[in-house]
Amino acid sequence: MRRLRPTALALLAATVLAGCAAVPPSDTHPAAPVVLPAQWSVPAPDSAAPAIASDWWTQLGDPELDRVVAQALAQNNDLQAALARVREAQAQLDVAGAAGRPQLNATLGAQSGRSLGALGPTHTRSVQPGLQASWEPDLWGRLSQLNQAAGERLIASQADRDAVALSVAATTVQAYVGLRSLQAQQAISEATLAAREQALALALDQVRVGYISQLQQTQAQAELAAVQQQVEQLNWQIDRQLSTLNLLQGQAGGVKPAPGVRLQDLQLPAVPATLPSQLLERRPDIARAAALLAASDHQLQAQRAAFLPQVNLSASVGSLLVNALSYDPLTVWSLGGSLLAPLFDAGRLQAQFDAVSAQRDQAALAYRGAVLSAFADTENALTGSVRLAQQTRHAVERRDVLQRSLGFAHDRYQAGYASYIEELDAQRNLYAAQLEVVRLHQAELENRVQLYRALGGGWR
Repeated sequence: MRRLRPTALALLAATVLAGCAAVPPSDTHPAAPVVLPAQWSVPAPDSAAPAIASDWWTQLGDPELDRVVAQALAQNNDLQAALARVREAQAQLDVAGAAGRPQLNATLGAQSGRSLGALGPTHTRSVQPGLQASWEPDLWGRLSQLNQAAGERLIASQADRDAVALSVAATTVQAYVGLRSLQAQQAISEATLAAREQALALALDQVRVGYISQLQQTQAQAELAAVQQQVEQLNWQIDRQLSTLNLLQGQAGGVKPAPGVRLQDLQLPAVPATLPSQLLERRPDIARAAALLAASDHQLQAQRAAFLPQVNLSASVGSLLVNALSYDPLTVWSLGGSLLAPLFDAGRLQAQFDAVSAQRDQAALAYRGAVLSAFADTENALTGSVRLAQQTRHAVERRDVLQRSLGFAHDRYQAGYASYIEELDAQRNLYAAQLEVVRLHQAELENRVQLYRALGGGWR
C-alpha cells in the first residue's frame, strides 16, 4: 500500500494540472467606453440654476399635480412590479451567499425486515438518527464571484426601480400637462363657438332683411359646424387623457383631478446647469447597465473557475438502534472528501464559457447604448428648450397681431367697407393661432419635463 501512495499522488496532481491547463485565459474584455464632449451643443441658458430636486415637478406650481404624481408613485402597477423584482434580487443574493457556507441536515432512517437464519426466522428493526454536514471550499473564488454577481444584480434591480419611478413621474406630469392643454383648447373653442353662434344669429337676421346673401349665411353655418366638431373632438381627447392619467395612478378609471392651475399659469422650470460627464452619475438607467456589466464580469470569472477541480468535504454522525429503543445505541460517524476535476466533457464547459463571454459583451454594449441614448435625450431636450421658446415667442406675436386684425375686420364689416368673409377669415386665423399658442406652451412644458427626465430627475 505504501508503494501506491506516490502513484496516487502523481495521478491526482496530473488530474489537477490537466484541469488547470484547460482553463480559458483571463483576457481583458473591452468596457465599451463612450467619449462624451466637454460641453453640450446648446449651452444651458441658466447656468446658475440649482441642482435638480427629487420632487422636481413641484416647480410647476400646481398642488393638484403634486397630489397626482404622489398617487402614481404609490400605486402605479409598473412601479409595484419593479419593487417585486428588487425583492427577488435580494432573495437571489441570499441564495448565492448561502452556497459558500456549510450545510447541516438532520437525517432519520428506519428499517424493518424478516429473514430466515440458521436458527429460524428472525425479525429485525433498526432506527438510525443522525446529522450530515457538507461544505465546498471556495478554492478558486467561484462561489464568491457568483455572490458578487448576485450583489451587482441587486444593485441593478434597485436602479431599475428608480428608473421606473422616474419614468412614471415624468409620464404622469406630461399626461397632466396634456390634460390641462386640452382643457385650455376646450375653453378657447367654447368661447369661439359662442362667438360663431352670435355671428350666425346676426347673419340670419341680415338675410331676412336682405342685407347679406345666402352665401354669407351658409359660410357662417359652416364655420359654426367646424368649431362644434372641434369641441366634440376635444371632449373625446379629454376623456382619453383622463383614462391615461388614471392608469398611471393605478386606478380603474372614472376619477377626475380637481380643478388645478390653468395651463397658461403653470410655471416653466428653469433649465438646470449640467455637463455631459455628469450623466454617468445622474441617470438610474446608466447605473443599472453598469451594474449588469459588473455582474456579467463576475459571472464570467465564475465560469472560468468551473474548469478547475472542485473539492467537497462531508461529515456525518449519528446513532444506530437495533430491535429495541432500550438497547444501548451504537454511535456511527464518517468523515470524507471528494475531488471533481473535469477531464473530458465534449466541449460543454467551453461552450458555456463562450456563452457567458458573449453575454458579457452584450452587457458592455448595452451600457454603451444607455450612455449614448442619455446623451441624445439630453441634447434633444436642450435644443428643444431653445427652439420651442423662439417658436412660442413668434406664435404669441402672431396671435396678438391677428387679434388686432379681427378688430379691424369687424369694424370694416360693420361700416360696410368689407364683406363678412374678411371677418370670418380673421376669426378663423385667430382661432388657429390661439390653439397654436396653447400647443406650443404644452410642448415647452413637456420638453422641460423630458429634460429633467433625461438628466436623471435628481437621482443620485
